[in-house]
Amino acid sequence: MSTPPTPSQTVGPFYGYALPFTGGGEVAPAGHPDTITLHGHVYDGAGNPVPDALVETWQPAPDGSRTGRPGSLRHDPVTGRVVGRDGVDFTGFGRVPTDADGHWAVRTLPPGGVPYICVAVFARGLLHHLYTRAYLEDAPGDAFLDTLEPARRATLIARSGPHGTYRFDVRLQGDGETVFLEF
Repeated sequence: MSTPPTPSQTVGPFYGYALPFTGGGEVAPAGHPDTITLHGHVYDGAGNPVPDALVETWQPAPDGSRTGRPGSLRHDPVTGRVVGRDGVDFTGFGRVPTDADGHWAVRTLPPGGVPYICVAVFARGLLHHLYTRAYLEDAPGDAFLDTLEPARRATLIARSGPHGTYRFDVRLQGDGETVFLEF
C-alpha cells in the first residue's frame, strides 16, 4: 500500500537564529580596492519590510571563474561553532539576515562574465525560497532581460549609488513584485 505524500509546511521565522554566520555579508577579501556593496530591503505584499528574512548571494569571481574558494563556513575546532570567513579569500557566496527594517547588505566584488549576482530569499510564509538576479546595470542583449517588458525588467536592475553601492529591493508580492526564476 502506498501512502500519499504529506503537504509542505511553512518554515520560520528562525533564520536570524540558525542560518546566518559571522562575516556572511563580507564576500570580498578585507580591504580589496574593487569592493562594491549590494544592498536593499525585502518587502512583503503590503509593502511592509520583512525583518526576519534571509538573503543569499552567489556569483562568479571577477575573472569569471565559478569554483569559489572554500572557507565561508569555517568552524572553531574546539566548540564546533561557525566562526565565519578567513577575510582573505573570495568565495562567491554570501548569506545575511534582514534587520528590523528589512534591510540587508553584502560587500563583494563585481562578477566576471555576467552582469548580475544571483540572489535567493528565504522568508516566513514561503514554502520554498525564491530565486532572482540583481543586475548591476541594465544589460542590453541579455537573453533573459530582453524577454521582459520594461516594468518587469526594472525589478531586476540594482540601481547604482555613491561609493560603489548598488540598491536592490526585493518585493515578494504586489505592485512591482520582483521577477523570480524557477529552476
